[in-house]
Amino acid sequence: MLTRIDLRGRHDADAMTALPRAVLDVSSALEQVRPVVEAVRDRGEEAVREATHRFDGVALENLRVPQAALDDALAQLDPAVRAALEEAIRRARTVSRAQLRDDEVVHVVDGATVTERWVPVGRVGLYVPGGLVAYPSSVVMNVVPAQVAGVASLAVSSPPKAEFGGLPNPAVLAACALLGVDEVYAVGGAQAVAMFAYGAGQCRPVDVITGPGNVYVAAAKRLVQGRCGIDSEAGPTEIGILADDTAVPAYVAADLVAQAEHDPLAACLLVTPSEALLDAVDAELARQVPAARHSERIRAALAGQSAHVLVDDLDHGLQVVDAWAAEHLEVLTADASARARRVRNAGAIFIGNHTPVSLGDYLAGSNHVLPTGGTARFSAGLSAQSFLKRMSLIEYSAQALAIVAPHVTALGGAEDLASHVEAVQIRVRS
Repeated sequence: MLTRIDLRGRHDADAMTALPRAVLDVSSALEQVRPVVEAVRDRGEEAVREATHRFDGVALENLRVPQAALDDALAQLDPAVRAALEEAIRRARTVSRAQLRDDEVVHVVDGATVTERWVPVGRVGLYVPGGLVAYPSSVVMNVVPAQVAGVASLAVSSPPKAEFGGLPNPAVLAACALLGVDEVYAVGGAQAVAMFAYGAGQCRPVDVITGPGNVYVAAAKRLVQGRCGIDSEAGPTEIGILADDTAVPAYVAADLVAQAEHDPLAACLLVTPSEALLDAVDAELARQVPAARHSERIRAALAGQSAHVLVDDLDHGLQVVDAWAAEHLEVLTADASARARRVRNAGAIFIGNHTPVSLGDYLAGSNHVLPTGGTARFSAGLSAQSFLKRMSLIEYSAQALAIVAPHVTALGGAEDLASHVEAVQIRVRS
């Protein structure tokens, strides 16, 4: 069912170009979303309404979801789903608290200190997608780290649905209510990003925008970056699996199917030195895919930007998965814990036969908003630190300034910045 790519004997960088991945062509979407973003910038709420009617087929009376709708959604939430969300929140808070950092006072020399201080941003806009499925779990993943970081003002936006009376999915609204978020907007797509960046109606501009979305959301984020911060330009989801003969073929196939269920553009890569494992996984896929609820979507993903990759050995496999830099990476080997700690590039790593990626989507305690498209080479997933700014507080005594003054004079002179030098010397002379 999956294409096989044989990289045995190929350790060069060019070999890695054979690895499949869905292309998120943000550049081509820029000009499509630019008029939407600029209209919201210039005309605010009116432009948001127009875009929502055009793209979502919903004529909004109010952008903001009424408090009564949030309360009703929570009251009608399935008790089992509520219990699961409450446990997901508890676990996410536990991990997010561990991501906080204390202020650090560094004594450079006697009389000279630099304090590294972490301060939350003032206001954030959290985007929750509403495409093929609803994502109340994404509410948890966006809101909890922001709350733990100490952000004072949070707003959530999710696309309106005609079948829900022009409101976002009730499960999304219930998750917001459960977390105490009362500023929620029935706005999706590029217009939601622009609303957060420039403000519209009751929504004031934010300092940071987070949350995954489609290519138009990613393009809008790129356009407003600089006006405010963003977490990433998230693309289609992906899973990499590094496995040996100790992996359970049924588990491996189930995890490939689970990731492919997200999106026809999902990318799934199984890397192993074992041809026997590939054969066994193929047999399992032949059994599991037809039985899956979203089999058509799954088939499209597995037949598209997905592959089995044969490597010389697990060290070669590690080289391959590091080059691919998966959003989610499973390590299913006899030495899984040790080998996972050798991985340099992945959004999140799931270790051993009993830690599937779907656990991380909901209840592992880790965050499921992760870097895609190979950006795990240089970026990390959403965390409490995503909502914190580092500031340096510098304090020198007169004596400490006098000691360092000759060095300032030398460097200021080398750069022909005499006034820089004088700003120090006037203090030393007094």
